[in-house]
Amino acid sequence: MAEGGQTRSKTSHRTPAQSKRQKGYQGTDEQKKNRAARNKNRAAAEADGRVHKGDGKEVSHKKAISKGGSKTARANLTVKSRRSNRRQGTN
Repeated sequence: MAEGGQTRSKTSHRTPAQSKRQKGYQGTDEQKKNRAARNKNRAAAEADGRVHKGDGKEVSHKKAISKGGSKTARANLTVKSRRSNRRQGTN
């Protein structure tokens, strides 16, 4: 059962309260800037021919941003499969 006794709709995996909370989080200025930086990195990699739409690849950071890596420096970016990028974790 979902939080607070709410039920999920058949078409969404979130309850109405979860959707509202997520929409508020994604709408903050900080998250908008983060998303813009991710989109810029992806566009640069596409322009270089390193990734293509629908290829299952992601632009990853060699040195994590949380560990002092740059968000947009091309020297800190690499291309990985979605699986390996998500598996590397935050260690």
